[in-house]
Amino acid sequence: MNLSSRAVSLTAVVLVLAACTSNTNANPPPGATASPVGSARLDVLPTIVSTELGVGPNRILVSVLDPTGTKPAGSPDRKVSVAFRGPSGETIATQPSTFIWAIQGAVGVYVLHATFPTAGAWTADFTTSAPGSPGDPAPSVVTPTIASVGGDVTKVSTDTNPVARFYETSEADALAAKKPFVLIFATPKFCRSSVCGPTLEKLKPVAAAHPEMTFINVEPYLLKDDQGQLQPVLDAGGNLQAVPATVAYKLSSEPFVFVVGGDGKISSSFELVFSPEEIDAAIKAVETG
Repeated sequence: MNLSSRAVSLTAVVLVLAACTSNTNANPPPGATASPVGSARLDVLPTIVSTELGVGPNRILVSVLDPTGTKPAGSPDRKVSVAFRGPSGETIATQPSTFIWAIQGAVGVYVLHATFPTAGAWTADFTTSAPGSPGDPAPSVVTPTIASVGGDVTKVSTDTNPVARFYETSEADALAAKKPFVLIFATPKFCRSSVCGPTLEKLKPVAAAHPEMTFINVEPYLLKDDQGQLQPVLDAGGNLQAVPATVAYKLSSEPFVFVVGGDGKISSSFELVFSPEEIDAAIKAVETG
């Protein structure tokens, strides 16, 4: 593609560092193309939203979306940096970005600067690390248990077929025990995506295969018992409200699964979509590590 001396097209190639290191495709900006770099689980979709880039200094805006590409996933706690590769082997070292809110508390973008020496098709290599990434200490937070609600599992779970074992231990107690555990944020009834219910269903056989492991499911939103059924506690704007555990883990989406090691650090994290085999491997890693 022949470009003018001021034109620079960007091919978005994403390096996501979250539950594991993986390469994925991002949604490219208008006029750019995406280069396939392998098939892996998508954690987020970084996207360059600047439309006018050229030879010389550039102020570049980057948006981070959830894996569906529909919801903002950027936050002050998520770090994003970008390096660039030019059409003739030129390189621009990794550039850190600064997060700014476009709509306070709701939508934000990352700002970085890069100087392109030549025109052509440039590749952007993203590095992003989310809150709750592997190696981070797991925050200690008291989560509801069956015992805390008088022994009735329907008061702590919206699952139509709940596994009592998932609600026997508080996250804070599991962390204090200094043993590995699996922490699940999923609400089958009030999920904002279509995968919360299946999340628990996929984890039930994994839990059955690991009776030695503590599994904890947390309903990520504030709920109340209304005539025998759990109903959401909405804010003044009619929105779901996060429970303390969701806030402590700084989650901007759900479902989310964390595998925490006996050292109290997050060993693996899985957002939205995962396979039982991935969870099984993550459990074995903390048990043998």
